[in-house]
Amino acid sequence: MTSALVFQIQSIIIYSMMVYGITKRKNRKIHVPTMYAVIIWDVILILQIELGRNAIAKASKAVTNPMILNIHVSFAVLSVVFYVLLLFTGRKLLKGDRSVRPRHKLFGWTALTLRTLTLITSFFAVTVH
Repeated sequence: MTSALVFQIQSIIIYSMMVYGITKRKNRKIHVPTMYAVIIWDVILILQIELGRNAIAKASKAVTNPMILNIHVSFAVLSVVFYVLLLFTGRKLLKGDRSVRPRHKLFGWTALTLRTLTLITSFFAVTVH
């Protein structure tokens, strides 16, 4: 089994967990630990890809990279940015600050969209390097 296949399998599992966690958003006892696991595992996956493929060095050559790879990397980086925003607003929600709920919801749907695009583009990006 190649490392690319292992990364793709992990990515699909992470994405599936994310969708499951979102469907359980009204049940904090399921939603919160599931989404924490999703975020942690997704960041670990990024680190695995970096260690296995030297991804940062490849991504830093954006001018010479295929456009699909640059798009994929952009979606992946933006996903992590939104994870940070979700962690920040989620912690506030858990402490009772309901004023952040609209932003948390917006950040969540944006993160899901970005993660969906990351997953889709990963199938194309893996073939170019």
